[in-house]
This record gives sequence, C-alpha cells and structure tokens, in this order.
Amino acid sequence: MGEIHTGIKPEDDRKSELKAFDDSKSGVKGLVDAGMKKIPRIFIHDQVKLDEISSSAESQFSTIPIIDFIGIEKDAALRSEIIEKVRDASERWGFFQVVNHGIPQSVMDRMIDGVRRFHEQDTEVKKQFYSRDVTRRFIYNSNFDLYQAPAANWRDTISCIIAPDPPDPQELPMICRYVLSLLSVVQQSDGFLLLKIS
Repeated sequence: MGEIHTGIKPEDDRKSELKAFDDSKSGVKGLVDAGMKKIPRIFIHDQVKLDEISSSAESQFSTIPIIDFIGIEKDAALRSEIIEKVRDASERWGFFQVVNHGIPQSVMDRMIDGVRRFHEQDTEVKKQFYSRDVTRRFIYNSNFDLYQAPAANWRDTISCIIAPDPPDPQELPMICRYVLSLLSVVQQSDGFLLLKIS
C-alpha cells in the first residue's frame, strides 16, 4: 500500500508544535493545569540518544563537585585548600556546588517558597513575565533552549539577574518580590567572597 504525503515535513510539524507551545506562554504547568492526558511529542526524547547520553555521563562524571566554605575566612590553610578546590572544579567542570556559603537557611526556605508560589499562581499573571529576551532582569519560560534542543525538558524555569546591580523591584513579580530582593543583597556578599578567593 502506498504512503500518503501531506507535504509537511516532520521538522516543520515540530517547529509549529514548539511555536504553539511557546506562544501559549503557559509552560509545562499550564499543560498539566489544562488537563493534558498525553505528553506532547516535543517532550519525547529519542531512547537511543538517552541511553548514549546516560552511559557517557556515567563514565565521565560521578558527581558534581561540592565545596564546603565553612571556615574560609578564619583559617589561612583551609582557605588555600578551598581555593584549590574551586580552581580544580572550575577548570575540570566549569561549575560546582557550594555548601556553608553563608546564605541563611531561612532565606533559602523563603526563596523556595517564593518560587513555588510564583509557579502556582494564575497562568494569566505569569504570562506577563514569559519571555525569551535574555536582557530582561526577570524571565519565566519553559526550556531556555526550546528551539535548539532535540527534545524539550519537562520543566518551567524562572531566572533573575540580581548582580552586579540589583533589579528595580517593579521588574519583579509581586508574589516573590521581597524574597528576590532579599536574596540579591545576601548573594552579593557571597559573590564578593568568591571574587576574593579567585
């Protein structure tokens, strides 16, 4: 039996699906809230590629480097050791996780709560912050690489540029404005600490 040709290439279908998803400005949570029953094709990863990525990642990396900053300002020998760990992680990985960094747990808990409240608020309110414009100080979107990645990840993201100059509070969503402003102040002092050791 012959094939039916629609004249639409699969990559054109994908582009139109990506655009429709992006233009909705509702994100992944919007799909769930709308009662979606089946995961859209744009989120389905090729299993062969996933297997290749998984085995490659397992062989290359065991865990993300974790660097403990406790005592960095009180002990010169410990400071030198921490600086060496930062240097090594930066050269080999390009990033690392810092623990005992000085941001109070209460601020981190409030930040998590603020992010949760942002994502759980009404979609129409969130839409005003949905953007792919990387020059904006606060951005909400789904997959920063939506149009480049072979498949989208099942996530929505917010990002906020808080340094070197804190954003105008009016640029931030009301629901998490206070905690983002607070985090901006706290993280600047941690940023200065990282700059001092580099």
